[in-house]
Amino acid sequence: MISDESLFHYSLVAFYLIAPPTFISLMFLQAPYGKHHRPGWGPTLPPPLAWFLMESPTLWLTLLLFPHGRHFSNPKSMILMSPYLLHYFNRTCIYPLSLLRRSPSGNGKKTSHGFPLSIALTAFFFNLLNAYLQARWVSHYKDNYDGDGNDWFFWLAFFVGLFVFLCGMRINIVSDRELLRLKGEGKGYVIPRGGLFELVACPNYFGEILEWLGWGVMTWSWVGFGFFIYTCANLVPRAIANRQWYLDKFGGDYPKSRKAVIPYLI
Repeated sequence: MISDESLFHYSLVAFYLIAPPTFISLMFLQAPYGKHHRPGWGPTLPPPLAWFLMESPTLWLTLLLFPHGRHFSNPKSMILMSPYLLHYFNRTCIYPLSLLRRSPSGNGKKTSHGFPLSIALTAFFFNLLNAYLQARWVSHYKDNYDGDGNDWFFWLAFFVGLFVFLCGMRINIVSDRELLRLKGEGKGYVIPRGGLFELVACPNYFGEILEWLGWGVMTWSWVGFGFFIYTCANLVPRAIANRQWYLDKFGGDYPKSRKAVIPYLI
C-alpha cells in the first residue's frame, strides 16, 4: 500500500503537470458556464448548488485531514491554515447564497443557464487534490514551526503573504458583489464600471490570483506556489476570453484600454 509521503509527492508532481495543459487548452476552449455558456455539455445544475458542491472539499476534506497532521496542535499551523479556510468558506457558503439572493427573479429560482455537471465534477476532483496537498503540507510536512532559528522567517513570510492575501480577497469579494449586483438588476450583461473595472475586465480574477500569490508566500512551499501557478493557468485564459467577449458584444462602447486581468500588463 502506498505511503502517505509517496502519495503526497506524486500528488504534488501531478499538481504541476496539469497546469500547462490547463493553460493551453483554456486558451482555445473556455469552460461553458457564465458568459461562455454553450449547449451540448450534458446535464446541468443550478449555479448556486454547483458552486457549493464543487468547492466543498476545500472545507470538509481539509477539516478531516488537518487533525491527523503531526503539527495539528501547534498554534502556528492553525493560524497558517486559517486564511485558506476563510477564502473557501466565502466561496463555498457565502458566494452560493449570494447567487441565490441576487438572482434576477429575486426568489432563488434557477438562473437562465445551468452549470454543466461535467465542469462541476472536474472542479470537485481538483479541489480534492488541492485540499489534500494544502492541508497535509500545513498540518504535517511543513517543518519550521518550532523556533529552530527560522522563527523570524516564518512570521515574516506569514505577515507579508497575509497582507497580499487579504488585499486580493477584498478585491475578489468587492468585484464579485458588483457583478452579482448588475446581474440582479435583470438587464442582461452590461459593461461594469468603477474601481478596478476601469483597469481590467476581470478584477475578481485578479483578486483571486493575488490571494494565492499571498498564500504561496505564507506557506513558502512548492505546494502553495503550485496553487498560485495553477490559478494563473486557469484564470488568465478565461479573463482574456472574457475581455474579448465584452469587445465582441459591446464593440466601441467597451474601453479598449482595459486589460484582461493584470492592470497595465495582461
